[in-house]
Amino acid sequence: MSTLQNAFVPDERTIFEWIETVFARGVRRPGYAADRWTENFCLERFRQLGLENVRLEPVTLPYWEPVESALIVRADGRESRIPCFSLPHSATTDADGLDAPIVNWRDEMPGAVSGALAIVDVPLMRGPAELPLMLAGAVTGEADANWRRYDPGGTLAGASQVLPFSYQFMAVMDASIAAGARGFVGVLSDYPGDSNQYYVPYDAIARAIPGVWINRIDGARLRQLSGAGSVDGTIVSRAIRHDITCYNVVGELPGADDDVVIVGSHHDGPWASAVEDASGVAMVLAQATYWSRVAAADRPHRMVFLLNAGHMTGGAGVRTFIERHKAELARVVLEVHLEHAASEFVERDGGLAASGHPEPRWWFTSRLAPLEAIVREAIIAEHLDRSMILPPEVFGPIPTTDGGPFHLAGVPLVNFLTAPFYLFDAIDTLDKIHRQSLVPVTRAAIRIIGATRGVSAAAMRQG
Repeated sequence: MSTLQNAFVPDERTIFEWIETVFARGVRRPGYAADRWTENFCLERFRQLGLENVRLEPVTLPYWEPVESALIVRADGRESRIPCFSLPHSATTDADGLDAPIVNWRDEMPGAVSGALAIVDVPLMRGPAELPLMLAGAVTGEADANWRRYDPGGTLAGASQVLPFSYQFMAVMDASIAAGARGFVGVLSDYPGDSNQYYVPYDAIARAIPGVWINRIDGARLRQLSGAGSVDGTIVSRAIRHDITCYNVVGELPGADDDVVIVGSHHDGPWASAVEDASGVAMVLAQATYWSRVAAADRPHRMVFLLNAGHMTGGAGVRTFIERHKAELARVVLEVHLEHAASEFVERDGGLAASGHPEPRWWFTSRLAPLEAIVREAIIAEHLDRSMILPPEVFGPIPTTDGGPFHLAGVPLVNFLTAPFYLFDAIDTLDKIHRQSLVPVTRAAIRIIGATRGVSAAAMRQG
């Protein structure tokens, strides 16, 4: 195992300043000016650190920029406007919008919304904070998965978590489309903070009807109106959508051998997005900074640093990277993805407040016993409480991370992620960063990478 050299680890102030710098550029959706700036910022930072073969690799993806979002409601001879936000990549309207009756969605009568604007409640997923551990036991067949938990303070026990997804995930509009609705009005019916700035779905699939998000309070009023009598409405959802080229930012460092460790995250985000994923950019820069200061012979393997484009377009950047480099993947010992140094926020006194804890930490780790042991040792060494070591398939075929597609490509991985409810919202601001996590997570990743010294890609896959 490589010895961790503390003097080479960037301090909390430095890592947080990188987050501030990226956040300050503004909304960072793929292809926006702030995202273009961030690509170049990462490129220049890699060059300043002395990385080799620093480059931009093109990624083709759809650009989406909302121009106008409006929901106009007419009932009892009165007209009102409800604040709203267009669903990304949903169908556009002309300036006059789309007129139709407004009808409440009912599971038992989906056909009622045919030809109408469907009002659909979309609650976020809520459950025990330890639910991933329960699912991990079911996936792996372990009778006792407690070893996957590191939480000496016991703060996970009995705690609940609000996730940033509904049970429909990206398919929130699909049932309404199938039922013949002409438009979709999604009500964020239990959203903490009562926002309508929800950037979902982000798979970048063009939907056949226009859709808008409205908040809980407005949704309740609209449902009441619609339930009491005939209500008509107009959706205006105008947006710019076309294909563009963005870039994965890549740099390399030689190591003790020519097998490879990849360290990655994504540089785009749905808003200015401090946690999602200015924090990921900063944590990758922290790794690049550390390993650039270490002698080549002390790096366990050749290292590739990847800040990819297009996470908010269905993971286009990482999928393009995998396809472009698939012939090289057999030499990858480990892929480490670092996302979301997040503080837990809860509803309190009618608003949102920090709980004082980090958001529960998920460490998706390939089911290789030596690798799982390395991750646990690193978590304990850095006192990263509220951590759970999860199999990659705990929520489905791949981890819910930007690095997840590496799993399907057969690459051993450790993907760090937290999932706060505000991840896709404009309220993801600098106060949401869990600053105390920045250095310990950086050090833990260094320990995990260092522990692969002397382990070939073939040996890692054999466990």
